[in-house]
Amino acid sequence: MSADGTPLFTIGELARATGLTVRTIRYWSDEGALPPVARSAGGYRLYDAGSVARLELVRTLRELGLGLGHVRRVLAGETTVAKVAAAHVAALDAQIRSLKVTRAVLSTVARRGSSAEEMTLMNRLARMSAAERRRIMEEFVEEMLDGLDTFDPEIRERMWRSAVDLPDDPTPEQVDAWMELAEMVRDPQFRAVMRRATELNAAERGPDVPAGASLWFVKRLIELAGEARERGIAPEAPEADAVLRELLGDADRTAVRERLWATFNGRLARYRELLSRVHGQPLPAHREEFAWVAAALDADGAG
Repeated sequence: MSADGTPLFTIGELARATGLTVRTIRYWSDEGALPPVARSAGGYRLYDAGSVARLELVRTLRELGLGLGHVRRVLAGETTVAKVAAAHVAALDAQIRSLKVTRAVLSTVARRGSSAEEMTLMNRLARMSAAERRRIMEEFVEEMLDGLDTFDPEIRERMWRSAVDLPDDPTPEQVDAWMELAEMVRDPQFRAVMRRATELNAAERGPDVPAGASLWFVKRLIELAGEARERGIAPEAPEADAVLRELLGDADRTAVRERLWATFNGRLARYRELLSRVHGQPLPAHREEFAWVAAALDADGAG
């Protein structure tokens, strides 16, 4: 008992009163979260009723996952429980996102029966920070657009939006798509294909060309080719020429054919498909319409 008659407790008595172990209370005391109020004649630490209340608060904060450093700051009045809790929530959110990515990677490995080498690659790519993953795609888009100042602003915006990252809770399919996409955009051969397609899209554009002209052409192509296919017009049929005239006017068909094959080839189609999978969007449609126009231009050139 203290000089003023206040009851004092040993660590053993605190342990019995709170259900905590002596070892835990001693550790928290050693770390400064529960300093003793006095010492017995034999040098044992003693605590008062305030220490019991403090101990309950320490236990609560620790059960919430706060480290002893944060606990000490709260008890010292250097910060508030609300501020520490908010910071801890943010840290837990980041940990949860990381765990979800890890779970998706492991699910992908289990489904595919991946080798140890492939699993290591998958884990490395998928566990990159969001900033690292985004930087891979942003550097790719920057290289594709470098120096193309006349590029259609609407398509430029679409390319920037394509700088995708994994969602917070990715499916195994999205992890698969992200990994293939990350490897694809690092491939110099694919970069060359994509750069050529981007240059062709930017060709003959300037301040006098209306924004969205490229998108208008794509929509018109889908419409006219779709109608032709519905009517059963084969790309090599004579009737196909009228469809090409309506779509292209007096444009150089050889140049259009080159551009079409450059911008809608198999690798670029796969790139668009992977983007859609990572975004969780429907797969790109209208491949048949582009193939019909390309085949019609091939037949026209052969004729």
